[in-house]
Amino acid sequence: MTEAERDRIFGEWLDAHKAILFKVARAYGATHSDSEDLFQEIALQLWHSVEAFRGDAAVTTWIYRVALNTALAWTRKERKHGAGRQDFEAATALLVTPADRDPRLEWIYQRIAELDEVNRSLALLMLDGFSYREMSQILGLGESHVGVKINRIKAALSAQLAKEEHDGL
Repeated sequence: MTEAERDRIFGEWLDAHKAILFKVARAYGATHSDSEDLFQEIALQLWHSVEAFRGDAAVTTWIYRVALNTALAWTRKERKHGAGRQDFEAATALLVTPADRDPRLEWIYQRIAELDEVNRSLALLMLDGFSYREMSQILGLGESHVGVKINRIKAALSAQLAKEEHDGL
């Protein structure tokens, strides 16, 4: 494969599926700047992976697999090196609240960010409408295991929402 062909394929993938990269980066990045850094890292890894794509799965499945694996590796690296860093963005977020943010969307992304790595990945895939089979292919889990984990995630999120509504939060 020539570099021009790889660039063309990558450009097509990015144009058609950049929302996947944004979602994964947002779910795994602790801050806005982390999400931006992670987005760039995912894009770079996706560019490197173009030649390895054999077409055995859908392009979206491949992109999710690359994005989630990159995010998991990035998260482990950041956790290792990020201890002791102060989050400047957390302080500024208290001062400035964008008016166009949907509080329901913010709530779900906050809850997803609190999940462990595998459950976070499953929640994102579930929100994008992937089947259990597709999720199992992307994450390398058994299809029934995916179903059990998804049901537990839904139950935990429902319980959290009910608790917050009950407590008046």
